Amino acid sequence: MEQVVILSVPFCFSGVEDKIHPVVLVDDAHMVLVDCGYTGSLPAFEHAFEKNGLSISQLTHVFITHHDHDHMGALAALKERYPHVRVLAGEEEAPFVAGERKSPRLQQAEELQERLPEAQKPFGEAFLSVLQNVLPVYVDETVKDGQVFPWCGGCTAVATPGHTPGHFSLYVNKTGDFITGDAAALENGIPVVANPQFTLDFARAQASLQKLLEFGAKRLICYHGGVYVL
Repeated sequence: MEQVVILSVPFCFSGVEDKIHPVVLVDDAHMVLVDCGYTGSLPAFEHAFEKNGLSISQLTHVFITHHDHDHMGALAALKERYPHVRVLAGEEEAPFVAGERKSPRLQQAEELQERLPEAQKPFGEAFLSVLQNVLPVYVDETVKDGQVFPWCGGCTAVATPGHTPGHFSLYVNKTGDFITGDAAALENGIPVVANPQFTLDFARAQASLQKLLEFGAKRLICYHGGVYVL
């Protein structure tokens, strides 16, 4: 049995309530979670799995699209509770996930903090704290562009840089589902570059979004926004 399960995980960040949409790929031999939410969100993920008739204890892999607090914040807690789970990330993102190098997002926030007006500095400091509290996790396998995994009959890792330098998306070959990470978000039902104010290379991000739209997929599954049918 092969399933592409789209979770709906509630969260509250800076007083704003919303939902994220991680994806679970299920077949007879694998259960793969693509991205794993904010720091402290593991219980919400466990509940979301249960609501969909799944047990998170059966996870075999976590695929991290990129290093960001809302995509790998719960990874350390998940790995501590379920140490058998293998962690995958792109070659360029892996050193940030593993804590071997400072993440570009943290560098960006530190540089922005110096330029913030005094009234905004407390918010900036709080955001810095959030980023600094994302715990590193060892990456078991680094991912290359075009690499194919056996999950759900075949999934292709597709480089979609821009939001971060080594961002990856994942294409489910059989179903035509493109799991976008932050290479695309839905705003008012339209695919857009996610968080352009924090995107590290906007031109590359636009090119990656166009790549997703022209790939021939049937659906984009956006972490922020949900499903867009092409």
